[in-house]
Amino acid sequence: MSKQAKQQTAGSLWPQYAALATVPLVLVLGNSMLVPILPDVKRHLHLTQLQTSLIITLFSVAAGLIIPLAGYLSDRFGRKKVIIPSLILYGAAGIVTGLGALWGSYPILIAGRAIQGIGAAGTAPIAMALVGDLYQDATESQALGLIEAANGAGKVLSPVIGSLLALWTWTAPFFAFPIFCVLALLAVMFLISEPKHQQQPTALKPYLAKIRAIFREQGKWLIPSFIAGSLALFILFGVLFYLSNILEEAPYFIKGVRKGFVLAIPLLGMVVTAYITGTLIKKNGILIRWLMIIGLGLMAASLGLTIFLFRNVYLFIGFITLSSIGTGLLLPCLNTMITGAVNKSERGMITSLYSSLRFLGVAAGPPLFSWMMDISHRVIFITVTVLSVICLLLIICFVKPDKKVK
Repeated sequence: MSKQAKQQTAGSLWPQYAALATVPLVLVLGNSMLVPILPDVKRHLHLTQLQTSLIITLFSVAAGLIIPLAGYLSDRFGRKKVIIPSLILYGAAGIVTGLGALWGSYPILIAGRAIQGIGAAGTAPIAMALVGDLYQDATESQALGLIEAANGAGKVLSPVIGSLLALWTWTAPFFAFPIFCVLALLAVMFLISEPKHQQQPTALKPYLAKIRAIFREQGKWLIPSFIAGSLALFILFGVLFYLSNILEEAPYFIKGVRKGFVLAIPLLGMVVTAYITGTLIKKNGILIRWLMIIGLGLMAASLGLTIFLFRNVYLFIGFITLSSIGTGLLLPCLNTMITGAVNKSERGMITSLYSSLRFLGVAAGPPLFSWMMDISHRVIFITVTVLSVICLLLIICFVKPDKKVK
């Protein structure tokens, strides 16, 4: 642990853990809380399926493009100096987005979502780097597992929260973001004390040279790990988008809060698994490798079965839940390896590049699944099965951590 963490008992770390967890929780609400109300937005604003999907996609694309810059700034000036302004921008843009929905203006809504994405870039990815600064060894793995679990908990709760808020008015979920951002902002400001930089900040040119050197030395496993994390979230959000749409159609006609609870089922499997995984791995490279292989194998097998059984909604939700459990095994392991791959001075950029690809995976899910739904529902599940197998082969062939991960 850091000097700061060593001076604290295990029990006293939980307020810090909780404060760190609020950041990914707020971030994930930015997309997941809107998934159950997308059909409502489509009806009220008279949008096409593609326009509706852009409400998720544009947020994630903006975040994905800005995240590397946020990572560099956090390495140069400090994590909290990036997280705090980002939360303020995120919340303020939420008000703009809500006004766009309230006024029936799709351009204002989309512009607000893009600005939200820029704010989102400086939240959870930088929090992951901050965990690497604050903790070491088993404590770091536990904190990273908690962050992934908080990310998943947000995914579990947000469809229900979004559906409950929509009972009042369909625009209410848009206005909820600023409230959550204020709570996270206060937690970060008052409960987290960031370690001081021990070295002078590196200028941009030598900084980028260091990043290139890292990829020359470790790119063989870093790049496949980045791809695996991105594809896992592409599958997760794409399937959720698909499920949100078909549940409202015949023969299911599941809407409102009931739909929110159904969408939460597979996500609950992921969040519980992610937390347990983060607690157990403790930098054990052999265990990390096996859990990643098992997780991706579970994803490939369960998604493969949906090719033939997707018309039975109960079996479909069961298989998607198994796939989400596989995702819960994979992501904390990737987080632990990637966070420990580099020194503190370059950690913000590396974790940000990883998070950027994860965001772009989320961004690609809804529009590509929308396009595939127009072709054939079976094409969707053939595609996600093939992608899961590709991830599995990448991990088996290229990601072979040491017995003790740094």
